[in-house]
Amino acid sequence: MAELRRLLRDRTARWFLLQSVLSTFGDRFMLLAAGIWVRVLTGSNAEAGLTFFFVVLPGIVVSPLAGLVADRVPRRPLLIVCQAAGAGSILLLVLVHGPGQVWLIWLVMVAYGAIGTFISAAKSALLVTIVPKEQLGEANGFLNTTAEGLRLVTPLVGAGLFTLAGGPVVAELDAATYLIAMGVLMWLRVEEPKAPATAQGWFAETSAGFRHIWITLALRRIMLALIAFVAVVGFLETAFFGVVTDGLHRPAAFVGVMISIQGVGAIAGGLTSAPLMRRITETRLTALGMVAVALGSVICVVPNYLQGNLPMAVVVLAALLVGGGLPWLLVGATTLIQRRTPLALQGRVDAAFGLLFGGFQAASIGLGALLIGAFGYVPSLVAVGAVGLVAAGYLISRPGVPPLLQESAPVVASAD
Repeated sequence: MAELRRLLRDRTARWFLLQSVLSTFGDRFMLLAAGIWVRVLTGSNAEAGLTFFFVVLPGIVVSPLAGLVADRVPRRPLLIVCQAAGAGSILLLVLVHGPGQVWLIWLVMVAYGAIGTFISAAKSALLVTIVPKEQLGEANGFLNTTAEGLRLVTPLVGAGLFTLAGGPVVAELDAATYLIAMGVLMWLRVEEPKAPATAQGWFAETSAGFRHIWITLALRRIMLALIAFVAVVGFLETAFFGVVTDGLHRPAAFVGVMISIQGVGAIAGGLTSAPLMRRITETRLTALGMVAVALGSVICVVPNYLQGNLPMAVVVLAALLVGGGLPWLLVGATTLIQRRTPLALQGRVDAAFGLLFGGFQAASIGLGALLIGAFGYVPSLVAVGAVGLVAAGYLISRPGVPPLLQESAPVVASAD
């Protein structure tokens, strides 16, 4: 906590992190409200689900371009432009008055996802410029903790605002968060180094993030482990419904309680991630997160077979372990990637990481829904536990894992 307080005493870092938290808050309640809005207008759960698909899809499509742009233009002006574009696009939702304008909600969500991808790449790259490398763990831990804390309140805020005031008012409030964040960025003064000139072609430029991950041993190892784990961790999205309905014999709505418990674990994981990382390195923190999620998955299996039902205490412990493990995994991996990536490649490496992580996660969510329908929730939990332990073992057992001081050292080689 002392290191975090020292970080927040820096005016530029403090205001940059706070505007990022405000943007996350606006995004969370707007996305939920948009899904509810479509459901109310159409009466269709499937069409409401499409709303979130239209947010995710453009992020996958424009991710390489977003990373390249974030590495070729000054990041702070790019963020200002993106915040202005986000506010303008979201205000189009005030034109929605009935089922005939659902297409406009979807169109705005496509823009929302695309703009968010540019913001993510530029924000990650600018963070490395503002925050010293030795304090990146504190910064990432703070952002993750606040994001998980917002997860506990944004469902109430989004649903409550929509119910009380309607979709257009929610859109106006979200646009306000964009504009406030834009104002903070305009007020900050950040010295950014000029992007190096390059004669490489478009494909070589856009793929440089993937190449850097592959040629950097520590990043290649952590990315291979993450791909394997993320390819199954999405099973938990549907498996928890089975745990609640078939294991606890509770109504499906009780999943909301489990998500809140998971959020409590995530806050604890975010708060402890930076202190742990200073002791055990970024790589081992990522592995520890995988172990926690794996254990949280498999502890629900044994009581199910021995007793035929699940004790509530076991499920609560599982939710806390999963919630606490995910921040360790994300903060450890994100910080290692930032510390092992030259500044000129930060945007493209962040975009590559997001594309690989998000793409495999989305695929695993879909596959998990099919598996639980065919085999129930237990095989999904076993798969998450087994793959998580294997992936963590791969990271921990690989030779040549350096101590934190070496792992945090700047990299002189560049994929450029």
